[in-house]
Amino acid sequence: MYLYHFGLRELPFTLTPNTSFYLGLEPHDEALAVLLTALKTGEGFIKVVGEVGTGKTLLCRKLLNEIPEHFVTAYIPNPYLKPDELRRAVAVELGVKQAQRISLQLLTQRIQQRLLELHNQGHSVVLILDEAQALPAESLEALRLFTNLETETRKLLQVVLFAQPELDERLAEKAFRQLKQRITFSYKLRAMTALEVEHYIQHRLQVAGYKGASLFTRAIAKKIAKVSNGIPRLVNIICHKMLMLGYGEGCYQLTNKHLTKAIQDTEGMQHKPPHKFYLASLLITALLVGLYYSWNVIGISL
Repeated sequence: MYLYHFGLRELPFTLTPNTSFYLGLEPHDEALAVLLTALKTGEGFIKVVGEVGTGKTLLCRKLLNEIPEHFVTAYIPNPYLKPDELRRAVAVELGVKQAQRISLQLLTQRIQQRLLELHNQGHSVVLILDEAQALPAESLEALRLFTNLETETRKLLQVVLFAQPELDERLAEKAFRQLKQRITFSYKLRAMTALEVEHYIQHRLQVAGYKGASLFTRAIAKKIAKVSNGIPRLVNIICHKMLMLGYGEGCYQLTNKHLTKAIQDTEGMQHKPPHKFYLASLLITALLVGLYYSWNVIGISL
């Protein structure tokens, strides 16, 4: 591979969501601030939606790393589960004994008992689901019923949904109107700008150990931003292929020729239409982000 050729410690543009490469671009930092602020309120559903490849899973893992210590998390990365399977998965994550063996009726009781136990110990419990657009309709309803568990002052379980835009389309259906009303905070991830793409490329190279002259010129980075529509995953794919091509030719400066070949080698890239991203509830988002940074400044732990 090209590690030695370019003086790298590790591959800089892999598709694995590695939080050590987290850059803190504006959309991701804003989303993280919204999530942490919303969790502090202690009730309802929280939703983060973004197109394929915009960094939802990386953000999800960053949240798991950054969430305050008093939170107990139940993380389900693949929620394509029937309601009964979902209940058992949540029970396992919460440490309910014999969750895979007991009856569903007893399981529900045990989950509620466990939530009350954690609440009495001063913990908040959050259920985090990645790829939530894959949840079957019956499981979405089961999630809503989960959030009915509460004390007089606080929900016993909060739910964070990371999903593709298809989830919004489903929630717009009349059958899901009750669940939609439970979503108290939401954020829609946008794609990167051309300047952010340039910063993103240089950042990942630096984290991977690169110390030489610029491999990707500003002009090349701008073109990568255009053909990828600013989608981080596509930027990674293109940059990785360009580095492979440069290594194969013994080059230390990547060119338009390498970019063209990388595009030609990437499925569906050649005639990819531009994406449009719309940020929902901008005023609320700005308020939540402002609160998050204000609390950090005055030393209040989220």
